[in-house]
Amino acid sequence: MTLIFGLTLTLFIVSLILYLSSARKYQSSDSVANSYDQWTEDGILEYYWGEHIHLGHYGSPPESKDFLQAKEDFVHEMVRWGGLDKLPPGTTVLDVGCGIGGSSRLLAKNYGFSVTGITISPQQVKRAQELTPPDLDAKFALDDALALSFADRSFDVVWSIEAGPHMPDKAQFAQELLRVLKPGGILVVADWNQRDDRQTPLNGWERPVMQQLLEQWSHPAFSSIEGFSELLESTGLVEGTVTTDDWTEQTLPSWIDTIWQGIIRPQGWMQFGVSGFIKSVREVPTILLMRLAFGVGLCRFGMFRAIRSHGEPASKHQVAATVAQNS
Repeated sequence: MTLIFGLTLTLFIVSLILYLSSARKYQSSDSVANSYDQWTEDGILEYYWGEHIHLGHYGSPPESKDFLQAKEDFVHEMVRWGGLDKLPPGTTVLDVGCGIGGSSRLLAKNYGFSVTGITISPQQVKRAQELTPPDLDAKFALDDALALSFADRSFDVVWSIEAGPHMPDKAQFAQELLRVLKPGGILVVADWNQRDDRQTPLNGWERPVMQQLLEQWSHPAFSSIEGFSELLESTGLVEGTVTTDDWTEQTLPSWIDTIWQGIIRPQGWMQFGVSGFIKSVREVPTILLMRLAFGVGLCRFGMFRAIRSHGEPASKHQVAATVAQNS
């Protein structure tokens, strides 16, 4: 028992030192791309998180579940929540922030969709292509979510999971997601959000916690569920209103499960040597802070669904007014 306590304490001290000395602050889209390039090249994230670099869905109330299965389940739950399971094979889908393509491949394989995945990480594009069978209708490209290279009204569905926190301009992100969607098409987004602080600002302990969550994983800012849904509607491209939901409860076990994977599967970081061990333990404090933030309501897991209208985009003046309201 004394030995276990000593090893645990040593691990915590080492991870804290690494954590405090190696922040990955957002500087530009290049800093985000470089971070994902490094995580993809070293292979540790893929070893533990599999093909899905996003949280898992554990049900409501949450139940014990295999970590990788929970991630696949998340995709299927998001499909059902968004009403995509009612769409026919051949439906064109843009997966914005596709990572190494796990969700794109599931959408193509299980639902028969024609999927295009985009990311700003060249290494993620390369790895996604390596993992995708040639007979699967899923392709991948390097692209910027704030300036998509696709024409207006190109896709039946636009899909995005946990990409929003990396976007410095949330209004532009909302505009681009809807711009490339066909009229009557469906936008489905899942994202990490912070609580809406416009009426009650972040307090004395919330501010430093949120600052760490931003600085450690190259995030310029988190939006709130309310704020981002308003930005989507302010584009003038949403039919009716945006539907939102909070999946914090369903996804919360993912954080501790992430750490648990490193304990029960030590061969992961062991096979990558000292550098693998260092990179693994370095993330532990951030993961624990994420669990704290989502557990107490500082952060929320937001779901967004919108139908693309037949109208024209809102003027820059209208969008700017909404941005000012959300500032």
